[in-house]
Order: sequence, then structure tokens, then C-alpha cells
Amino acid sequence: MKKYTLVIFLSLALFGCDQTSEVKDQTQLDGSGDLLALDKSEISESDKILETAFQDKQSNIQVQGVGTVARLLADDNVGSRHQRFILSLATEQTLLVAHNIDLATRIDSLQNDDVVEFFGVYEWNSKGGVIHWTHHDPKGIHVNGWLKHENITYE
Repeated sequence: MKKYTLVIFLSLALFGCDQTSEVKDQTQLDGSGDLLALDKSEISESDKILETAFQDKQSNIQVQGVGTVARLLADDNVGSRHQRFILSLATEQTLLVAHNIDLATRIDSLQNDDVVEFFGVYEWNSKGGVIHWTHHDPKGIHVNGWLKHENITYE
């Protein structure tokens, strides 16, 4: 049964990735090409997938989405170093982003209320979940992830 549930969630995640243009349409660009506030009146497919994964305590789901930086956290420097911040989704769900800065470039210009797109792996926790694997895989085994901020992709 677990295998079928995982297949369903992976299928939904892939479907959600195809809906990225829908998410991007919900943002507006200012004169410099920077993303402005999200239109929270519509919920993207990826937000629905993440909401379901959180409610069902599911993990290991490859997902693409977009959120607004709610809080910047100190880097985690134990073991592999990770830049950490909290994203808020249109559903009000929050996600901890753990971006490996030993394998990918750090987003130095990141500030509260900035919009960040992501492609990584969702892991459940009681606070909303964690997105990790937002970087390339130097071994070529795992799907490459990324973060996008101010039209720059960090992988």
C-alpha cells in the first residue's frame, strides 16, 4: 500500500511541476524584472501537494513550488553547511528550506518577504516540512534541485 501511495504522490508531484507556469502567472514583475508579491487568491497544484503531504505525514516527495521568505535563520554549520530560511506558501503552510551551501552557491541577497522558487525534496515535520536537495548531485544519482531568487538560479 505504501508503494501505491508513493507512486500517487510522485505522480501528483510531477503533475504539479507541469503547473509551474500557472504559479509564475500568479506573480508580477516590476520594471527591473524582479518578482513582486504573490497573488494568494489562487492555490497552485504544488501547494495542494505539499498541503496533502503535510496532512498525511508523507516524505521524500520531489516538488517544485514558490513561496515568500517569512524568516531568515542562521546557517547550520554542523556537517554539510546549509543556508536555512522559512518560506510561507499561499496556503499559509510554512517550509524550512535547507540549502546545501557546500554544493551550491549561497543566496547572499535573500531578505524577508522575497519570493523564492524551489525544486527539491519535501520531508515532513510537525512545523510544515522541510525542502532539501535544492542543489546539483555531484555523484549524478539524485535529481538535481535548485532555488531561484531574483531571476538567478542557485544549484
